[in-house]
Amino acid sequence: MTAVATIWRLAAAAAAPALPAWLALRAARGKEFPARLGERRGRSTLPRPPGPLLWIHAASVGETQSILPVLPRLRDGSPDLAVLLTTATVTAARLIPARLGFAADPARSGIFPGAPWLIHQFAPLDVPAWIARFLDHWRPDAAAFVESELWPNLLAAVAARRIPAALINARLSPRSAARWRRAGSLATHLLGTFSIILPQSAADAARLAGLGAPPLAPAGNLKFAAPPLPVDEAERARLAAVLGSAPVWVAASTHPGEEERVLEAHALARQALPDLRLILAPRHPERGAGVAGLAHRLGFPATRRSAGEGPVGSVWVLDTLGELGLAYRLGLGAFVGGSLVAKGGQNPLEPARLGRPVALGPHTEHFAEIAAGLVSAGAASRVHTPGALADWVVRLVRDPAWREAAGKAGAAFAAPHQGVLDRTVQALLRLIPRETKG
Repeated sequence: MTAVATIWRLAAAAAAPALPAWLALRAARGKEFPARLGERRGRSTLPRPPGPLLWIHAASVGETQSILPVLPRLRDGSPDLAVLLTTATVTAARLIPARLGFAADPARSGIFPGAPWLIHQFAPLDVPAWIARFLDHWRPDAAAFVESELWPNLLAAVAARRIPAALINARLSPRSAARWRRAGSLATHLLGTFSIILPQSAADAARLAGLGAPPLAPAGNLKFAAPPLPVDEAERARLAAVLGSAPVWVAASTHPGEEERVLEAHALARQALPDLRLILAPRHPERGAGVAGLAHRLGFPATRRSAGEGPVGSVWVLDTLGELGLAYRLGLGAFVGGSLVAKGGQNPLEPARLGRPVALGPHTEHFAEIAAGLVSAGAASRVHTPGALADWVVRLVRDPAWREAAGKAGAAFAAPHQGVLDRTVQALLRLIPRETKG
C-alpha cells in the first residue's frame, strides 16, 4: 500500500463516526433513500443469491445507462449468474426499473419482481469497516467497475480478497489524469487491481497506460452499443396532439446556471418563432420546481410533468426520470446540457441515435470523442452563447433540409457497435471462476 493510500485509509476510518449524520442530511435533501441508508454502511437485509454472483458498480446515471444493455446478455451467456448492481445515487437507482421495465419501488428495496437474478444495492462509502461488511455479506465471485471508479479502500479490499476485477468502459479525462499523476504511484497501485481494463477510446487508453495500467483491451465505448431510448408510443402520440403544429425543441440534462442561458436563447428564438415551444429536462429531476420557478421569473409560465401538467405553454419542464426518449421524439432537435457550464457534458448520442440534430456547448470533456465525431459528421453544432443557441434553434425550425441531413448523419454515427457489447460481455464472463462460492 502506498503512503497516499495509507493516509486515505486512516482518514476514512477517522471520518466514519461523522458520516451517518452526513448521510441523514443527504436523505433529508432527497439525495439518499431513508429506508436504505444502511446500505451506504455496508448493511443489507437481502440474502446473497445462490450460485455465481457478479458485482457491477455503476456510480451514477450515465454509468448505469451504459451498463444496462449488458445485463440481459450476461444472463444469456450464463443462465445461472446473478448480478449485484450497485450505484451511488438515487437517480441511478430509479433509472434501473424504469429502463428495464420492472415494477419496483427503489426507495424501499433493491429487489425486482420477475427478475430474481438482479439485485440493486447502494455502494458502501469508502470506509474500510463498511466495505468489509459489504463484501462479507455478498461474497462476489467477480467485480466490475464502470468508467472511472477508483476508490482506494474499496479496491484494496477487492485485491486483498483476490476477487477478480475489471474496469469496463474505462474513462479518464485529461484533468483526472493530471490529478492522479500528482498522487504519485497511487494510480498505478489502484489500476493494478484490475485483471481486465476495457477503455472507452484510444485517448483514454493512452492516459491509463501513462498512469501504469496493465495491458489494455481494444478500445470501445458501451454508449455506442446502447439501444435507442425507450418511449411509451401512446403517450408520445397523445402529447404530440397536445402540441399540435407548434415547433418544439429540447434542452436536456441541464445543470444549474445553464437553464438561464437556455431560457435566454428560447426568448431570442421566439422573436422569430412566436409559437416556439421548449421541453426543458433538468439533469436532476428533483430540481424541477426550481427550474419552473426560474422560467416564471424570466417571463415563461412553465408547466411541470411531475405535477401532471401537460405541454400547454411555452416551456414544459420534464422533471421525471427515464423520459428523455419521449422528449427527443417530440422535439425537432436537442441541446444537450452540462456543456454550456463546465460540467463536462452529457451524452449526445441519445438524441443523435433518434435522428435528432444536436447542439453542444464548449464543455464536452466527458464525451470528447463522441462530441467531436458528431460535429465532424455534421450531426452536431457547437454553440457558445445564448445567441448562438437561439440561431441554431431558428435554423432547426426553418431549414428542414439541413435538419433532415443532420439527423441522418447523427443516426448513422450512433448506429450500435455490437462488437463493443460482445467484448464487454465476454470479458465479464471470463472473470467468473469455474468454482464459485454459492
